[in-house]
Amino acid sequence: MTGEVTYDGAAEVTVTAGTASDAPQLTGDPGLGCHSGSDLRKAAEAAGQSELLDQFARDYPQGPHDKPQSMCPAFGSLRVGLRMKRVATVLSGSACCVYGLSFVSHFYGARRSVGYVPFNSETLVTGKLFEDIRDAVHEIADPDRYDAVVVTNLCVPTASGVPLRLLPKEINGVRIVGIDVPGFGVPTHAEAKDVLAGAMLAYARAEASAGPVPAPVGGVSDRPTVTLLGEMFPADPVMIGRMLAPMGLAAGPVVPCREWRELYAALDCGAVAAIHPFYTSAIREFQAAGRPVIGSAPVGRDGTANWLAAIGDAFGIAAGKVAEAQNAVLPAITGALSGARIDGTITLSGYEGSELLVARLLIESGADVPYVGTACPKTPWSAADADWLAAKGTKVVFRASLEDDCAAMEAIRPDLSIGTTPVVQKAKALAIPALYFTNLISARPLMGVAGAGSLAEVVRAAIAGKDRMERMRGFFEGVGTGETAGIWEGDPNLRPEYRALNLKKLEKRARAAKAEEMI
Repeated sequence: MTGEVTYDGAAEVTVTAGTASDAPQLTGDPGLGCHSGSDLRKAAEAAGQSELLDQFARDYPQGPHDKPQSMCPAFGSLRVGLRMKRVATVLSGSACCVYGLSFVSHFYGARRSVGYVPFNSETLVTGKLFEDIRDAVHEIADPDRYDAVVVTNLCVPTASGVPLRLLPKEINGVRIVGIDVPGFGVPTHAEAKDVLAGAMLAYARAEASAGPVPAPVGGVSDRPTVTLLGEMFPADPVMIGRMLAPMGLAAGPVVPCREWRELYAALDCGAVAAIHPFYTSAIREFQAAGRPVIGSAPVGRDGTANWLAAIGDAFGIAAGKVAEAQNAVLPAITGALSGARIDGTITLSGYEGSELLVARLLIESGADVPYVGTACPKTPWSAADADWLAAKGTKVVFRASLEDDCAAMEAIRPDLSIGTTPVVQKAKALAIPALYFTNLISARPLMGVAGAGSLAEVVRAAIAGKDRMERMRGFFEGVGTGETAGIWEGDPNLRPEYRALNLKKLEKRARAAKAEEMI
């Protein structure tokens, strides 16, 4: 597809599917999990999954560790599917994995069921599992309820070669999308979002190439659009749309999308803004459709000025129009930044993919940010942000490990540490104020004027809590260490380091008993 998308009231594409007899012989141990790492990888290669693993290696290169250090990666693709209207989700994996993923999805507000196809060693090895999945999909594919059914292989079915590619591509007008999201191939849950987003875009691109497709529910924009790639705070797309308006452009859909028809509108754009730069699979589909991709984002004054200029170049817009768009927003951003100053040293780390953007905003707000760690990989679309940060003296570590993030925090001893749960936990144990990136930072507007002052209040309040952190550390000093750790190795009474403590305890008990006798 290289031209525009053609819309119609309804359109269906029938794709010829393979048969179960084409499936390779399945092998594997259902008791294995993502912690098995190289064992599962070897099993997957033996089951004929080398091509899949090679593609994962190109799209999502591993870091210093070969296992995810965040939550199960499949949570990312699961969440994308559960957020979409008229889309059913089915998981194929070990029961413990499915239970954990279902629990977390409902903890984060999923309001629909998660399908599950159970298996055992016999059904896995004989190929019956694939037949069970196929039967389940046929049962679920109700066109009155769903536009699509997403089937996801977790670690063990992927390692065993369960061939979701052989599922029918369409049943009763319901699209069937099969993906593999193993923890030994997809390093972060952020990148798992890309696995499903890319698979859906590939399906939608094939439909658009075959003929007319349904128009978006809200209609087709009368202006050229910029598709926004990456999950954002709800106000950010609105703010971006206002910044694009002076150039005669509009903000298009946000990918991952909330309903299937938005995929066609996302493809029917003039350019793609890779707000989150790690969506490698999705970007491949946009590039195959002939759409240019722009990195970075309209964050802070410098980021907004450069991003608007890049958008103007992509659309061939006159310099005067680009300047008009810049002048309409840059003074307000400058004013917002000056009125929301942040004083202090901050280390920042996370696995959402927006870490570099947040660091840019903090620096333009006045903060010193010597270290930024992101669990996501370096890509061409993060280069501008990495270069800008490096010029400001910030060390940026891509595919940063938990050990990298903790070491930086401990060495720098910042006024504030922004990071993942274990980083925040370690910082607070050292009486360093800390904020959880996912819940307290990424859940705020970052773009344009709204983003310029959005972080100042929560960051300044956290930094001001240093004295409170010191008092808390003093109050809990010693708890969870030594004899209070709750883990004994041998008889504590025989260990020299505990003898003095035990004597004090015995003396205290004797005094209490004597006092009780006197009463």
